[in-house]
Amino acid sequence: MNRRDVIQKFLLGGTVLVIVPSVLESCTKSNATEPSPAISTSPSTGSAINLDLSLTENSSLNSAGSSKLVQNILIINTGTKIVALSAICTHQGCTVGYNPGAKDIECPCHGSTYSLSGSVINGPAISPLRSYTVSQTGNLLTITT
Repeated sequence: MNRRDVIQKFLLGGTVLVIVPSVLESCTKSNATEPSPAISTSPSTGSAINLDLSLTENSSLNSAGSSKLVQNILIINTGTKIVALSAICTHQGCTVGYNPGAKDIECPCHGSTYSLSGSVINGPAISPLRSYTVSQTGNLLTITT
């Protein structure tokens, strides 16, 4: 690994450590009277996550190249569509992050790299990230798990 790669990985890891806690704290459900569920390694199957893109905490997803982590789902605005993938690396369970410069998803723990479809570009991971169905009606983004 050359010096540039080490610096990029270090900066990505540092950014994730700074941003992820604040993003997780700002996540809200569409019905504020219900308690927030505990974060698990994967959301329950058959449920939906609704994000109102007009709310300040979600408005960044209106910009191409932006991403947000919600309930261990990485939501990415690619510029042409919004994709949702599991944020849990299939190698050893670390939380992955979106790298808008490289337009890929990277694991800071062991260097696995995934495409925006979730397929493995570089290992050591051998399994793809799980993808979720995303639909948008007006400002309401729905991710079906």
